[in-house]
Amino acid sequence: MAEDIKATPGTEATVTAGEEANKQVPIAISVKDLVISYRMMRKMSVQRSILSFTQKDKAANRFVAVKGVSFDVPQGEIVGLIGKNGSGKSTTLRAIAGILSPDSGSIDLHGNTISLLSIGVGFKPLLTGRENIILSGMLLGFSEKEIAEKTEAIIEFSELGEFIDYPVKTYSSGMYSKLAFSITAILETNIILIDEVLSVGDEKFKKKSYRKMKELINTPDRTVVIVSHSIKTLEELCTTVIWLHDGEIKMVGETKEVLKEYQEFMK
Repeated sequence: MAEDIKATPGTEATVTAGEEANKQVPIAISVKDLVISYRMMRKMSVQRSILSFTQKDKAANRFVAVKGVSFDVPQGEIVGLIGKNGSGKSTTLRAIAGILSPDSGSIDLHGNTISLLSIGVGFKPLLTGRENIILSGMLLGFSEKEIAEKTEAIIEFSELGEFIDYPVKTYSSGMYSKLAFSITAILETNIILIDEVLSVGDEKFKKKSYRKMKELINTPDRTVVIVSHSIKTLEELCTTVIWLHDGEIKMVGETKEVLKEYQEFMK
């Protein structure tokens, strides 16, 4: 059980049960002084944009989504990220996955393999589902032989049938979600990042995917970070919760305590 930490901007949050746990359990994810910003686009002509956008303009038109966030996640922890919309949860998750580059700070995965389960990320629309399985597997660091050995299991779990050989651009959102979940579920990595997609597809598939995810994340050496607005999901699955607010860590600690404070704050 993690010790509660009321965090202030720039505070480094360690998601552990204390110093003794730090000595015994290796760290899987280290995030240090992470800063990520986005350029805010204004409506103007291309010519005006090129000629008049000075360095001062650039600085004034950036939104800082993550503001100096630091935390460590020990191997085997199941950590939830919660916060209102725009708090920096998904941005932090995608930076850990290597999809977004930070302005400053560092992320160390300590040699672990990692996968991100998120709608709208990772597939090439013109490729078939089968081709995207191969591409996704290679991006996760698996060999062609390893992917080939698990392709049929992925297809079977996805329940896509003949649609596996259709371009992904023809898929419904439910079909897309099924394929994304199946790849993550079958091609098991050391670290799994989940962004609001534990309930995917039809009701039958939702139950199957939830059971599979519980099986995956309860593996002792697997580290999981879950972004969710669902209090129930975080209560059931997470050992620790990090509460992000306006790009900063507001609180880290045992799941029930953090969620209680968060719910009070959001009333």
